[in-house]
Amino acid sequence: MRCLAPRPAGSYLPEPQGSGQCPTMELGPLEGSYLELLNSSADPLQLYHLYDRMDLTAEEEIDLCSEPDTDTINCEQFSRLLCDMEGDEETREAYANIAELDQYVFQDTQLEGLSKDIFIEHIGLEEMTSESVEVLEEAGQKTQKRPFPEELPVDLKHRKLAPPSSSLLSCLSLPSGPIQIIPTLSTLPQGLWPISGTGTGVSSILIYQSEMPPASQTPPASGPAVQSLPKSPDRPGSTSPFAPSAADLPSMPEPALTSRANLTEDEMSPTKCPAAGGASSKLPKWPESVERFYQLLRDKYQAQPAGPEGTLVEMDLVRVRLEKSSGKSQERELATLDWAERQPARGGLAEVLLAASDRQQPRETRVIAVLGKAGHGKSHWARAVSRAWAHGQLPQYDFVFWVPCHRLDRLGTSYRLQDLLSSLGPQPLPVNDEVLSYIARRPNRILLVLDGFEELEAHDGSLHSTGGPGSAEPRSLRGLLAGLLQRKLLRGCTLLLTAWPRGRLAQSLSKADALFEVAGFSAQQAETYVKHYFESEGTAEHQERALALLRAQPFLLSHSHSPTVCRAVCQLTEALLQRGDEAQLPSTLTGLFVGLLGPAARDGPPEALAGLARLAWELGRAHQRGLKAGCLPSAEARAWAVAQGWLRPTTGAPETELAFSSFLLQCFLGAVWLALSGEIKDKELPQYLALTPRKKRPYDNWLEGVPRFLVGLVFQPRASCLGALAGPAASTSVDRKQKVLTRYLKRLQPGTLQAGRLLELLHCAHEALDPGLWQHVLQGLPARLSFLGTRLTPPDTHVLGSALKAAGQDFSLDLRGTGVDPSGLGSLVGLSCVTHFRAALSDTVELWESLQQRGEAKLLRAVEEKFTIEPFKAKSMKDVEDLGNLVQIQRTRSSSEAAAGELPAVRDLKKLEFALGPVLGPQVFPKLVKILEAFTSLQHLDLDSLSENKIGDEGVAQLSATFPQLKALETLNLSQNNITDVGACKLAEALPALAASLLRLSLYNNCICDTGAESLAHVLPDMVSLRVLDVQYNKFTAAGAQQLAAGLRKCPQVKTLAMWTPTIPFGVQEHLQQLDPRIILR
Repeated sequence: MRCLAPRPAGSYLPEPQGSGQCPTMELGPLEGSYLELLNSSADPLQLYHLYDRMDLTAEEEIDLCSEPDTDTINCEQFSRLLCDMEGDEETREAYANIAELDQYVFQDTQLEGLSKDIFIEHIGLEEMTSESVEVLEEAGQKTQKRPFPEELPVDLKHRKLAPPSSSLLSCLSLPSGPIQIIPTLSTLPQGLWPISGTGTGVSSILIYQSEMPPASQTPPASGPAVQSLPKSPDRPGSTSPFAPSAADLPSMPEPALTSRANLTEDEMSPTKCPAAGGASSKLPKWPESVERFYQLLRDKYQAQPAGPEGTLVEMDLVRVRLEKSSGKSQERELATLDWAERQPARGGLAEVLLAASDRQQPRETRVIAVLGKAGHGKSHWARAVSRAWAHGQLPQYDFVFWVPCHRLDRLGTSYRLQDLLSSLGPQPLPVNDEVLSYIARRPNRILLVLDGFEELEAHDGSLHSTGGPGSAEPRSLRGLLAGLLQRKLLRGCTLLLTAWPRGRLAQSLSKADALFEVAGFSAQQAETYVKHYFESEGTAEHQERALALLRAQPFLLSHSHSPTVCRAVCQLTEALLQRGDEAQLPSTLTGLFVGLLGPAARDGPPEALAGLARLAWELGRAHQRGLKAGCLPSAEARAWAVAQGWLRPTTGAPETELAFSSFLLQCFLGAVWLALSGEIKDKELPQYLALTPRKKRPYDNWLEGVPRFLVGLVFQPRASCLGALAGPAASTSVDRKQKVLTRYLKRLQPGTLQAGRLLELLHCAHEALDPGLWQHVLQGLPARLSFLGTRLTPPDTHVLGSALKAAGQDFSLDLRGTGVDPSGLGSLVGLSCVTHFRAALSDTVELWESLQQRGEAKLLRAVEEKFTIEPFKAKSMKDVEDLGNLVQIQRTRSSSEAAAGELPAVRDLKKLEFALGPVLGPQVFPKLVKILEAFTSLQHLDLDSLSENKIGDEGVAQLSATFPQLKALETLNLSQNNITDVGACKLAEALPALAASLLRLSLYNNCICDTGAESLAHVLPDMVSLRVLDVQYNKFTAAGAQQLAAGLRKCPQVKTLAMWTPTIPFGVQEHLQQLDPRIILR
């Protein structure tokens, strides 16, 4: 029997004792506030029950000894007493009432954090097994020093206490008085009882029943024994008993992943943990219902998906961020990062779950969002998270709940937390009150995955709704989501969302702690997918042939960055190779899906394809992907569509609920309905292409793939396209629709379209396979194409490159902010028709290095000649660093014998703007000054920013030293930079170096006084090329103004002197203007 007892008041004075005795301890009086005691160097065990001794007098003492007397109770007697009391039903009822009263008191006390958390949350399974007890130290050893601040946990209330040595507390002596066993916890782990005794001087004692440690582990009793401070198991060198294990912190799951890497799955189970310190103690277990629920949930997640869906290669995740939309709206959208700026989550699932842990407040919910386009594998990745937990790879979580969001809208009008957690599939797992109570007590051990968050667009006001912390009362779905997203419901859990990067709900994720994006497949990953697909189908001999067919169609290869398209390509390739004829993949997405659906559509039930297409369109208009039983024309049509793999049971739904196998397939079928239906008026058809903006009632392009498929179905040869799907019956109506779309598309002027719509037009023209339409689009392309801020995917890059090559004219491209991958950037800028291009500096440098490594010297020189950075505006520290890297490359080239000459981008830069603001401006400006001398052709240097750069006098002094190298500088703007007389004098001394070139000098809105004005007036006659000087809104007085006016009279070449400032009397200014009309006021 172990007894965890508080020490009585008195001085800490260990005494020698024999091997069979327990030490007698005394504690001195504790003074000061509770917070001061926590930060003091007192023995931590004194603080364990500090609040229990607040009402005790300092003279009361409790002796702990092993000598039997009338006041001593041994382990055997105590066990019999417990058995007698447990058999009395009325006594158990009384205990429950006392426990409720105790819980009520805990809620209102100021010491809630310490008392409740110590007894409820920190005496659990992991805490009982992970703490190690050190051997007692030698006699006379002093109390340990207080830990360094960095060793203390962030939240001082939630510090973990180590159990004392069993030899120290092997027996318990209490003054006379009845002993009461009070279960202060309604669900205390097995083996733990809190005890209070009247007249003992102690309000409560916690007793833990276990086997005694072996004799070999008992410390020698040759001298006085002192309880030592155990080291924290996960923090080397830390001796603080309050230092929590990293595995116990909800925001730090990584040690739990790494420290158990070599354990088996059973050893990592929450119910099977190795005992700490080698003690063979009986560990507390979960309640039976919780254990049963855990096993059922684990078995459910361990089922692996079958078929091609299970052959996906590992998905790449990239950290992203949201930024303000470029339009007038205040909405935020996903930022387009440069390729070199991407931060892949190379740590995989562990890195994602650890994301934003530095931003998390103690016991706060973490919200992590994984974004990605439809068909990029978000749902597959989310299910992989649950399977990883089921296989013991996430031991930091007791439960992982994967919730498909399309199920939530079908549960009813009112919801409870149980409804959310049990909506896991066709056979929901019941979440009873005991399981829910366990989850509510330990939310930091819960991972909740909401998959397909865009399905809840009707509840997009979740962040602004009212959501209370309670979990039992029913509420609307919006209220339930609000409670989770506002961190009120299940507070402290980890909330993982998957959603599309567009739409209203994606914009509301700006408050997420971390954002990731599913990047899609690279070319190498796509080829790996093809190999895995044919291996899983048992036709590995077709791998090389399938890869050859895919490489022969670069357009489909570029689209294979989407796992959905990659799977469709594999399915069509397999069908073509099985037929044995001359296999060849189509060159368009429309042809790909016609090839997949055509053979089955001809042999299917009558009107089955038309009914399925209509259903796809109607569901898309309602922003839905799932369909219920009875929606299809007949049971035969349903069985046919399921057999073909076009429909399949909805994940996490009953078998009667179906969904289209992919979002892209739903888009294709929706386009089939538009092409075949007579219900759609011909004049309404162009609006579905969404190529021209509409101020009133803009078209909702939720089915974003419909425009390209529609053009392809209408324009491609009838026999091989729509004829293969619906036969010759639809030829008349399709001809009319083709004429309508032709007139509409030929009225468009590509040069006036926004970059995104221009790309969509190029895709539509490519899908049409119509030479006349393609040529019309190419002829309208402007010579200067800017895609600034528009994301370019691999298919976009391929179509744009094909258009540029076929246009027969020269182009200048602006590819900044497009996120184009290195291979796509190289394919575009390597075209002979591209004479100039702009791209991210970091991406361009990476391209140069790649070409140099591959030995493509000719292409490298051509790309260097085409690259330009004119004009350049530095808006971030990264911009200045990238510019510095470019200058460093030039300096390296100049010092090399093999390469000579300047980089054209550096040599031809004429305008440079610096706008980093008042915080970063003074820090980064010295880096810019160091490279300024490399820009020998610089004519315009603008250091003015709307938010003020504030480079100050020091920055002006550094800049002045570069004037001798800036021989071509014509405009120097130093406005709003906090320049005083010191900086003005330094500037005046260096200005003669620019006398032959400088035309305009602006010192607007600085702090220049009379001394600085006088220095500038003296240098004016030497500035033979100066035409405009602006010194408005400074602090010089009439004396400084008169000095400037006198200097101006000596400079006939100066045309304008803007000099108005509030510190000059208006009469003086008017007088000076009358003397010289070149002086401008206001």
